[in-house]
Amino acid sequence: MFRLDAERALVVTTDFFPPIVDDPRWFGRIAAANALSDVFAMGGEALTALNLVGWPAALDIDLLGEVLAGGLEKIEEAGAALAGGHSVQDQEIKYGLAVTGVVHPERFWRNAGAQEGDALLLTKPLGMGTVSTALKRGLVGAADALALRAMEQMATLNLAASRALRAGAIDVHAATDVTGFGLVGHALEMADGAGLGVEVDASALPYFEGALDLAREGAVSGGGKRARSQRAGQVEVGTDVDDAMAAILFDAETSGGLLVAVPPGEGARALEALRSGGVEAAVQIGRFTRRGPKPLVVRGSA
Repeated sequence: MFRLDAERALVVTTDFFPPIVDDPRWFGRIAAANALSDVFAMGGEALTALNLVGWPAALDIDLLGEVLAGGLEKIEEAGAALAGGHSVQDQEIKYGLAVTGVVHPERFWRNAGAQEGDALLLTKPLGMGTVSTALKRGLVGAADALALRAMEQMATLNLAASRALRAGAIDVHAATDVTGFGLVGHALEMADGAGLGVEVDASALPYFEGALDLAREGAVSGGGKRARSQRAGQVEVGTDVDDAMAAILFDAETSGGLLVAVPPGEGARALEALRSGGVEAAVQIGRFTRRGPKPLVVRGSA
């Protein structure tokens, strides 16, 4: 955060990655939504964006035009201006944005301010890592309705959630967006930053339609399996938690929802504000607790 004056501060962020879907326009939309999300997770509004592109020389440049067009759709939807960008020749396609946003310097959401007893809210269903893996392995066709719904979810901006919480004057103690570290990684990040533990209620978790079935069919990424092994000393998963559910918790999400800590008495009001703002999937998934031997505990089962 860079303070400009008493009312405004700049936040600057960047994100880019290789394609996770075959359709270039959808890839552009998803990558742009993912990059813009960091600003919304800070309680800010996006001002400008710069395109970041890696492109193989042998590939049709018209495909790049489709990627950039998809990205521009999301930049404009966010109310930001495309201010240029930079491209390099690369062996692998990569696309994303560098985004500048503005926040109030005294109402800036950090990921480390949760307090004991706070409710933990999530604004999008989980399972994008599972669907992406299923697409790569041919378990789901690119033209299937499930794939289209997943692309629509990944391309959905977190702007509505961020604005709804601000408009409702919700006292947000901490927030982040759920992306490459998965729900487990980002929840641990919040807990570690606050010196607390966090309990997650497995029965409350929202899952993308079809994701659990795909996980049971083995659509779990290598990264998700590694994360589960690496974080075994930090995470306690109850014996009654379905293994497919647990696998999704450790897997990376692409353009996932906001993960938000609010005072325990404001959980219901925050959910009401989110749903009034069109964020129908928002739910409370847990709470912050005194730190124990394993800082993240997943209990219960659907």
